[in-house]
Amino acid sequence: QVQLVESGGGLVQAGGSLRLSCAVSGSIFSINVMGWYRQAPGKERELVAGITSGGTTNYADSVKGRFTISRDNAKNTVYLLLNSLKPEDAGVYYCQVLIMNREYWGQGTQVTVSS
Repeated sequence: QVQLVESGGGLVQAGGSLRLSCAVSGSIFSINVMGWYRQAPGKERELVAGITSGGTTNYADSVKGRFTISRDNAKNTVYLLLNSLKPEDAGVYYCQVLIMNREYWGQGTQVTVSS
């Protein structure tokens, strides 16, 4: 059993910052890829950023230069630093991990950006 617990969402003004965390626990041998997705109302869930076990990162074009993904392998935790937030960044942010080619998802954390 694998559990993902996200934290760090909230309400922030445009231009502000937030830091999301996702702690993974349970029967973990090794976590391959860790990532963050987001879903805005009425829109499909989209990839925001991902990071491999080796530290290679990828970002959606819309967040490049503003968001930073990182991971602490010792703590089985992935982070997402959101800077220069825009109203269009608002939505529910979900943590996703790949373990032995299986996907696991967190429950989501709400990010609200006021203009």
